[in-house]
Amino acid sequence: MRKVFKIILLVILGLTIGVIGFEAIMFIRISHLQNTNPATTSLIDARIQEAEAKGQQPKREQYWVPIDRISPNLQRAVLAGEDTNFLSHRGFDYQALQKAWDEGMREATREAKKEGENDDWLPTIPDFKRGASTISQQLAKNLFLSSRRSFFRKGQEAILTIFLERNLSKRRILELYLNVIEWGDGIYGAEAAAQHYFHKPAAALSANEAAFLSAMIPNPRTVFSPLVNPRRVARRQRIILRGMPYVRTP
Repeated sequence: MRKVFKIILLVILGLTIGVIGFEAIMFIRISHLQNTNPATTSLIDARIQEAEAKGQQPKREQYWVPIDRISPNLQRAVLAGEDTNFLSHRGFDYQALQKAWDEGMREATREAKKEGENDDWLPTIPDFKRGASTISQQLAKNLFLSSRRSFFRKGQEAILTIFLERNLSKRRILELYLNVIEWGDGIYGAEAAAQHYFHKPAAALSANEAAFLSAMIPNPRTVFSPLVNPRRVARRQRIILRGMPYVRTP
């Protein structure tokens, strides 16, 4: 019995040391982002692997630009669409999370009534479609994590978000985000998106163009692709345009 207990203790100790070591490595990697741009991201690597698995040539269109060469219109549009409290929170927007929960509950209830459920039916897992993740959380996932949903991944995302907020300025976090996020099949970053959709640099984007790009962010390859759901993109674009004047940039 004592031997079994000793083995369990050693396993727990080994796992603890492994986790601490991994987090230390990630802390150092994030610290390097203060002055170094990432060569790739977990999302980009995943897209390359997906293409290769299908026997296709991977696409990657990306041109890194400093935030000074990204239109303030796009900065405001992205914050209006993804994280209106970006400047005031420390990586987690609990107010937006509660709002997303409430909206999800209302939508789930409406769907249930459409399907003829009883009035006393209560949805238990609403779909978080808007405002549940901050830009810092999205950046942590994009840079370092897989797209698989699990409690472990969410825990890792939370830790990495804290590291990002402690090591980087808000301006740097937004600069990284705008240069690595996906804007279509093989299109990454604001400069590539501006060139692809409007044939102009990111610095020259108008408010309407910026809102269009921001509207695509949640899922630019399917749900919010202008090729797949142009009306849905246009509807979200109008909402973002209305919110842009009330958003401050770092």
